Amino acid sequence: MIKQYKLRFYNFRLVFFLLMLSLFGVQLVGIAAADLRNKQLLGVIMGVMIMVILSLMDYSWIMNFQWIMYFGNIIMLLGVRLFGDSANGAARWIDLGFIRFQPTELSKIIIIVFFAKFFMDHEEKLNSLRVIAESALLLMVPLVLIYNQPDMKNTITVAILFCVLIYVAGLSYRIIGGAILIAIPLVIVFLSIVIQPDQKLIKDYQRNRIMSFLYPENEEYSDDIEQQNNSITAIASGELIGKKYSEGETGTSVNEGNFVAENQTDFIFAVAGEEYGFIGCTAIILLLLLIALECIRMSLRAKDMAGKIICCGVGTLVAIQGTINIMVATGLGPNTGTPLPFVSYGLTSIVSMYIGMGFVLNVGLQSSAYNKELLKKNTYKREEYL
Repeated sequence: MIKQYKLRFYNFRLVFFLLMLSLFGVQLVGIAAADLRNKQLLGVIMGVMIMVILSLMDYSWIMNFQWIMYFGNIIMLLGVRLFGDSANGAARWIDLGFIRFQPTELSKIIIIVFFAKFFMDHEEKLNSLRVIAESALLLMVPLVLIYNQPDMKNTITVAILFCVLIYVAGLSYRIIGGAILIAIPLVIVFLSIVIQPDQKLIKDYQRNRIMSFLYPENEEYSDDIEQQNNSITAIASGELIGKKYSEGETGTSVNEGNFVAENQTDFIFAVAGEEYGFIGCTAIILLLLLIALECIRMSLRAKDMAGKIICCGVGTLVAIQGTINIMVATGLGPNTGTPLPFVSYGLTSIVSMYIGMGFVLNVGLQSSAYNKELLKKNTYKREEYL
């Protein structure tokens, strides 16, 4: 379960990037809502501790419990459906009295680990219709439960994540091309239905967000686009170095004036733009990019396909959520409520992401270089014994 590893194989560079981004996030959360700063810091501390423990545990051993994780995930999502706390018309949290958490955030990590094992076990038959159908069916169960919360953003995130996982596993380009040819018409049909006033495919608030993005000039959807417009104003007002370090700054603060709702979560990037300017926003983007690239680099050194899929999956999750959050804050995408990884307030989100990073670090510890050195050492021991 827990192995003795060489310290020089530990990816301290990735840990440094994570800590830098997380501590920056604690500062931004404190600016957005001072009473949440200590909670966010506690989440970072918890996440780092869990990450370190998981990084020393053999991920191959953990994957032996893949079906326990899968059905445990289903039970959690069913718990949200049956007993979940509601907010803004969506039931996404479970309150255990001593802790309140969002199972969907942890679900994404479980899905990555589960399918890493599943695809490795079916590596030789991955391109068979039976295996593809089985994997799609296994995905549909948690996907439907997430969608019914309702939670469209995470439904789309998990669907994209699955596509990346099966691509990394080695899905044939012929099958990928066929899937794209099917997906494009489906998306067009979906949008053509959604724009109809009497559509029943999605909730009204979800349709309004899409419509406000497609038709921002329409006054009917002005309330939905207002948050994004205020976010853009906040980012632009920070200019190069932000209001925090600008001398003689007397202008009204968009964030402090509550012109941007949920600025500690969905629009935390607007806080960074206003307070730290272009430099602060660039720092966040670069750190997210470096974290994703480190995950990909770890995947290239993985000892097996499962390790490769885990690293690419976690890196993709960081990239997807980071991109969506920043696009929303800058008006390049419809409002989704996606948190900015390691920055936005949310203990479940940040701890779940650190759990994923713990797996990535363990994959790096069991790299091909480490295994060669271990094999060489064991060979010497056998020769001495003989």
